[in-house]
Formats: sequence, C-alpha cells, structure tokens
Amino acid sequence: MSAPLRAAWGRLKLELIVAYVHRRTLLTRRSAIAALGARGALRLHLGSGDRLRAGWVNVDIHPAADLRLDVRRPWPFADGTAIEVYAEHLFEHLAWPGETAHFLAEARRVLANGGTLRLSVPDLARHVRAYAAHDAAFRADFAPFLPPGATTWGDALNHHFRQDGEHLYAYDAETLAERLHAAGFTDARAVPPSREYEQASRDFESLVMTARRP
Repeated sequence: MSAPLRAAWGRLKLELIVAYVHRRTLLTRRSAIAALGARGALRLHLGSGDRLRAGWVNVDIHPAADLRLDVRRPWPFADGTAIEVYAEHLFEHLAWPGETAHFLAEARRVLANGGTLRLSVPDLARHVRAYAAHDAAFRADFAPFLPPGATTWGDALNHHFRQDGEHLYAYDAETLAERLHAAGFTDARAVPPSREYEQASRDFESLVMTARRP
C-alpha cells in the first residue's frame, strides 16, 4: 500500500471510530443527556480531552470525557439550556465553512439568551509577527509543540497552519469576530487569557475571544 493510500485509510478508520463512539454515546447515555438538559444551566467544555473541569459537562471523543461526542455532528442538548460554552484550541481543527458554521449554529442554539461563548485558538497574527521578526522568545515557547525535525522558522509556521493536517483554518481577531457576528452572536471581543479557563502553557500563542447570544 502506498503512503498516500495508508494515510487516507488511517483517516477513514479514525472517522469510523469517531462516528461509532458518538452514536454509542447517544444510545447509551440518552437519559443522562436528557437530565442534563432539564437543569437548564449547562456549562459545556468542548474538546476537553482529559482536562476535566469541575461543574462543567466535559465533551470530547477522549475516553476521560463525561460525554464522548463529535461536535461536528448535531449536539444532543436542548435549545437554550446552556449558560456557557467553552472550547480551547478546538475551533481551528474544524473545516471552514461547513464544520465551523455548524459548530457556531449549535453553540448559539444551546445557549440561553445572554449566554456566553468563549473560544481560544492559536493567534494567526502572533505567529506571523513572530515569523517575520524571528522572535526568539516566541520560538522557544513554541518549541515543545513542534514535531521532531522541525528546525527552521518555516517549519514552525507550517506547523501552526497545518499541525500534520489537523489544523484546518487559522484565525486572527478580525476573522474570528466576523465569524461570530455572522453566526448571530454579539459583543465579540478579544480578552486576556484567564487561569479560570485557559492553560498557561498556551498563553504566548493564543487568541481568546468571547461573544454573547442575544
């Protein structure tokens, strides 16, 4: 089997596994999900991995998550039942425009009026500025996230944009705010990272933006 065919087969297998896990969660956790919706004050932590937040519903395909769901598919939460939706370094893994539009539409749907969406993504502007200036401090902070063999500034910028095919879109503040407003959110604005939410290790490269469901 050729290398491109192996890569394509690997992606297909992963998608099949994700689809199976998502469907199994919907079938086996139906009553638990319904009970969550009945509370009417959900806080959804999407793309949690194994970094679980107390008092939140942690959603990911990762086995440690409270609910193993694929956010690219319809979310099993009732309309207007969440007061907060948060995702750190997840949105850039969604394809634009289809998957990102779906994500934002679902976030708006499940949020109650006045509810908050908070997104943290790698900041395109910071990465480009660092590349142009050959910012040594930024490069040192980014080095632990680079794959073996990534030795040049071009390697670092490519990893930001691509991350072995996992990063599907890059955002600066203007672009992310436009996407949020187009999806029906208001008051989209960049805010400083907070230890209540973000990992300190990503502060150097992250754009954090909040928006409100009117």
